Amino acid sequence: MTFTRVDGTKRDHRVRLYALSTCGWCRRTKELLDRLGVAYEFIYADQCQGDERTAVVEAVRALNPRGSYPTLQVDGEVIAGYDEERLMELLG
Repeated sequence: MTFTRVDGTKRDHRVRLYALSTCGWCRRTKELLDRLGVAYEFIYADQCQGDERTAVVEAVRALNPRGSYPTLQVDGEVIAGYDEERLMELLG
């Protein structure tokens, strides 16, 4: 899987976002991470094709059995859906 890296000033957590390019909640999650200055990586599942798309969907389902987006992983903890409060808690 090819993730896009977003540099931020806050690099003390490993943050990975699985998103859809057309999802409003995914967009809000990215905007929040950007506003907070968090370094993270993301991938748009709907822009992947073939085996990569299959791998992304399988990775999301392994983290979040509902397979919903956004699915966010912060230092191994999973947030399924947009949850600003939980994200802020995990980021400290």
